[in-house]
Amino acid sequence: MLKKPQPEQGRLEMVTLEGLVPADHLLRKIDAVIDFSFIHDRVAGLYCADNGRPALDPVMLFKALFIGYLFGIRSERQLVREIEVNVAYRWFLRLGLTDKVFDASTLSQNRRRRYRDVSVAQDIFDHIVEQAIAKGLVDGTVLYTDSTHLKANANKNKWDSQVVAKSRADYWDALDLAVEEDRAAHAKKPLKAKERAPGQKETKVSRTDPEAGYMVREGKPKGFFYLDHRTVDGRYGIITDTHATPATVHDSIPYLDRLDRQRDRFGLDVQAVGLDAGYATAGIAKGLEDRDILGVTGYRRPNHRAGMLRKRDYQYDRQSDGYRCPQGQFLNYATTDRNGYRHYKSDPKVCATCPLLASCTGSAKHTKTVTRHVWQDARERTDAHRLTDWGKRLYKRRKETVERSFADAKQLFGHRYARFRGLIAVKTQCLLAAAAQNIKKIALAMVPKTETSPI
Repeated sequence: MLKKPQPEQGRLEMVTLEGLVPADHLLRKIDAVIDFSFIHDRVAGLYCADNGRPALDPVMLFKALFIGYLFGIRSERQLVREIEVNVAYRWFLRLGLTDKVFDASTLSQNRRRRYRDVSVAQDIFDHIVEQAIAKGLVDGTVLYTDSTHLKANANKNKWDSQVVAKSRADYWDALDLAVEEDRAAHAKKPLKAKERAPGQKETKVSRTDPEAGYMVREGKPKGFFYLDHRTVDGRYGIITDTHATPATVHDSIPYLDRLDRQRDRFGLDVQAVGLDAGYATAGIAKGLEDRDILGVTGYRRPNHRAGMLRKRDYQYDRQSDGYRCPQGQFLNYATTDRNGYRHYKSDPKVCATCPLLASCTGSAKHTKTVTRHVWQDARERTDAHRLTDWGKRLYKRRKETVERSFADAKQLFGHRYARFRGLIAVKTQCLLAAAAQNIKKIALAMVPKTETSPI
């Protein structure tokens, strides 16, 4: 017999919040294995001890933010609305069924006034990584690094053209020393003392978010973006570092500094790293060798102008320190420039009558110049790792580690877009999103699967 249901929303029931949360809920697993108490001690100095209104518990504040990342809730207002009606969220935050939920402005005002830099978010991220290390989930011997873009919270049609400085590579000091030594070895005079300054370029600067970078990359969308440079451990895919920059910063620029930070901060004994082709530079290859780390990088196709000979057509003679062209002429060393490139030049008298001149050089003086970086030997040794059996196995795992980490971040953690404007806010977003991913991985790895609760 079909009956019409009667409204029972006003019926009084005796329930407990504990009994309403399923036993296999993700937040239960997180609560069982993650210790958030360190947050209180870390931020205590940012609060007045004996004056003002009672503050929202900072542990609750950051746990609420983690809920937003864990369940892909991008809006802080929407997050508060979800906490009001979701009993699992209330249970995780230690709120009762009838407790009033804080206002969304509490989150935004704390972010603007109290947590105005990335130090707190960085420390929270680091503590979560340390908990993963303590639980044996981080090996630290093989690390994978890559970057992904986040669309900036900026109107792509509102911009001004400006000349800005390029990013400073973190190995410039070592390169200056290498150039000085190389010129001395070739009996060349030292270059005039001059502080190395970044080059300049003209680019678009957003009027909405001037700190975002205008990205122009092959196969990538054009517009204002940020980059999240992320490193993932090879064992369980725990994120060990994340660093946000404008999209105009090349992947290789901050890499060595961030690698050193992980080794120093967590005491990781890194033996090998897996990197895509964007990191295949002589500076990184030399830096890895200096740190006694094996690098495996993707193949980077050299630039080539149609109709011209390729650089590989000129064979380097290590003993004589020069190049031999396809017609047999020997190109002698000429100089080493400030950027670390040796120049090898041909004899224009020989080149003038060469049948390959048109496809060799466009120089009006009939001179062919081939360059070789002072650290090219390190680059070639690193490139050779990719062709070994162990190198192929190591590089293949990139798609299971760092690429998978980015895919999860974009699909599940709302990491396709920058939620806020400004580099500091985006850095904080990247750190908290990565911490949330680590929290989820730790919980799923440490808590065994249980049957679904009938409640």
